Order: sequence, then C-alpha cells, then structure tokens
Amino acid sequence: MAAFSDRVLIITGASSGIGEALALAVAGQRPRLVLAGRETARIEDVASRCRSDGARVLAVTGDLSEQSACQSLINQAVAEYGTIDVLINNAGQTMWVLFEEISDLALFERLMKVNYLSSVYCTYFALPYLKQNRGRIVAVTSVTGFTGVPTRTAYAASKHAMVGFFESLRVELAGSGTTVTIVAPDFVQSRVHERALGPDGDPLGANPMSYSHVMTAERCARMILRATKKRKRLLITSVRGRFGRWVKLLAPRLIDRIAARTISRRR
Repeated sequence: MAAFSDRVLIITGASSGIGEALALAVAGQRPRLVLAGRETARIEDVASRCRSDGARVLAVTGDLSEQSACQSLINQAVAEYGTIDVLINNAGQTMWVLFEEISDLALFERLMKVNYLSSVYCTYFALPYLKQNRGRIVAVTSVTGFTGVPTRTAYAASKHAMVGFFESLRVELAGSGTTVTIVAPDFVQSRVHERALGPDGDPLGANPMSYSHVMTAERCARMILRATKKRKRLLITSVRGRFGRWVKLLAPRLIDRIAARTISRRR
C-alpha cells in the first residue's frame, strides 16, 4: 500500500513550482487531494492532471494571506472528505531587492502574511483533524529560514518566523502522534522567481535568476514526500544548506560571504 493512498492531503501554493510538483508526484498513489492556489486556471490545470493519474482532487482558489480564506480552505476540505491527514504549507512569495532600495514597506507585511501567517492560519484550523488521525504537518520554509541572505530581508524574516513557529508547535504536539516536518529548500527552479517582489512591492514579471545547477521542482518534491512519509524533523535539500547551518556556528562571517557570493552568481 502506497504511503499516501486514500489519505487526505492539503497542498497550498499548488498552482506552480514545488506545490505543483508535489501534487503531480503524489497523484499516482491515488490520494484525496486538496489543492489551493491563487490562479483558478492554473490550479484547475494541475487538478486535471492529478485526476488523470488517479487522484481525487478538490481545487480551491483563494488568497491565503487572509485568515478567512485559510479557514474556508480547511472547511471545504473537511466538507469534501470528512478529515485531513497531511497539511503541506507551501504557499509563498519571494523578493529580489536590497533593503535600502525598497520604496514601499508594505512589501514586508505582504511577505509575512503570505509566507508565515498563511501557514499559521491553515495549521490552526486543520489541527483538530490532524490530531484525530496522528497526521503530518509539513512547513516548506527555505535555507534563508536559518541564515540571512542579501536582497531577501523580508523573505528571510518570514521564513525565520516559520521555523520558530513550527519548531515550537512540534514541542507542543509531542506525544500526540501528530508530527511536524520542516523543509528548507535551497534555490529551486520555480515560477515564484518571476513573481518576486521588487522595490515598489510589485512583481518583477521576469525571472532574474540563472538556473544553472539549480534543483528542479520535481526533484525537490520527491525529497519532500520521502521526508513526509518518514516524519522527518528537518529536511535541508542541498549539501550547501546543510554545510552552512553548522559552519555558521563556527565561522559566521564565512557564511555571510558565501550567501553574498551565491546571490551575486544567480543574477
């Protein structure tokens, strides 16, 4: 029996990138999926492909930066399937601008709401059902959740917040059977970079990254599903990320230089 066969999985940010790849990677196990995204046409397209692979799918469109949308998502999932087994908090948005070049500080509020608060809201409303099933909670953060990265001040702050929240929640849930897996991807090939916010808080509209030697969303999704199946505490998807987490304790200035050089090379 496949690990997620007939299980109810909610995947936020499922219309592209890692979320889309997760949905397509697990669909062949015939789960009951709830796919959430902001763009109706894209989320319906992903849903259709998942159905072709054997999954039951409920597609939900909404802006999960709003608490009411998160509550509605969970309510719709329970109304459709009666329960929840896995919640993958993947919705997110990034930025690509130096702090001193920002002209609209609302960018900070936007990223905090999308990246951090949406995961808090969805987890809050889903938690009673997850606890009933000894379920799994997955938080897709970033390596920037553990270290600072230039041009990512607001993004890194929101991902640090996610790490702090889900590590605390894990301790609270100890003994309940419900587990928390924190995922920290490095750079991943994704449409999220086209929607990265610029100085005025609007999406750049073009991908500023070079994808040379960057992990595909499909490979990242496979890693996340394996970690979710095994209920791992933490998945850092790159050797560089795992190396940096420990070296930072001994040589923090070295990690600062590596972060700055990495961003420079991706331009």
